Amino acid sequence: MAAIYSLYIINKSGGLIFYKDCGTKGRMDTNDSLRVASLWHSMHAISQQLSPVNGCSGIELLQADTFDLHCFQSLPGTKFFVVCEPGTPHMESLLRYIYELYTDFVLKNPFYEIEMPIRCELFDINLTLAVQSDRVALLGR
Repeated sequence: MAAIYSLYIINKSGGLIFYKDCGTKGRMDTNDSLRVASLWHSMHAISQQLSPVNGCSGIELLQADTFDLHCFQSLPGTKFFVVCEPGTPHMESLLRYIYELYTDFVLKNPFYEIEMPIRCELFDINLTLAVQSDRVALLGR
């Protein structure tokens, strides 16, 4: 079964504003998740500057032996990335859907302050449903 291990949302200045552990493998404490988010933000920014291609938007996929890291960057600069099992399909579409949930439930929340940690129950509920439905769709294939 293809598994999603964790999901991160990083603001445009590199701060971790949301972290969700979705699996039983590789659980991290708060400090480790902050380090991963900071490291990814730095690698993403460096890759944009070092790329020989003009207009490069940074790393979108990092493949390792034991995990894949898929990244989606919104136009304002917020980064969404998911760590999953190698070869897990449709992560780009899942990240785009998570971005839609973010715009619908977080950015439209009158009590949310931009660039601050996300504390929105409706976003969390719908995100959990999206990840679970993605798992069900993967099992059905």
